[in-house]
Amino acid sequence: MGKKNIEISKDNDRLFPNVKSYSINEIMAAGGPDAFAEKMGKSWENLIANLEKLPKEAFLTDEEFEEAMKTLNQSK
Repeated sequence: MGKKNIEISKDNDRLFPNVKSYSINEIMAAGGPDAFAEKMGKSWENLIANLEKLPKEAFLTDEEFEEAMKTLNQSK
């Protein structure tokens, strides 16, 4: 398995170029998940408002949900 000479192209675009990720240490240093979210300007109210703006097609149907849960449970 030739894993020693793996080359990664520097020309590839990042999948989510405008999304920054944070380590658990950064989150805990901010005071935990709730404090971190507050410092980032995030809130449950905004989350719910943004979810309500999504079209109905963006959500799984009951049948799709059941199938997804079945697949998830089988892969454990």
